[in-house]
Amino acid sequence: QVQLVESGGGLVQAGGSLRLSCAASGRTFSRYAMAWFRQAPGKEREFVAAFNWSGGSTLYADSVKGRFTISRDNAKNTVYLQMGSLKPEDTAVYYCASRCCDYATRYATHYTYWGQGTQVTVSS
Repeated sequence: QVQLVESGGGLVQAGGSLRLSCAASGRTFSRYAMAWFRQAPGKEREFVAAFNWSGGSTLYADSVKGRFTISRDNAKNTVYLQMGSLKPEDTAVYYCASRCCDYATRYATHYTYWGQGTQVTVSS
């Protein structure tokens, strides 16, 4: 069982930055692909970014490429999402997700464990 706890959300003006953190329990964190998804009111949950468990490769949604950076610290069992040049359309609840022992994907159904989410609000 893996527990994920997100933090770092908040209110920021357009053009600003935030860094989200996701702390994971478990001793095999390094074997988990980690991802961030987001869900805005009235919309489906959408993929944001992911980090593979080996090799260090990453995936990004086109809408955030060049503005967001995902990273992980296996020693701290934590994955981060550095968000820059924020836009009002980035407003959503951001969720951390993980899947063991396989490559990261863009599909929410592929992930086994989910955090409770953290609200990000970008004002114009």
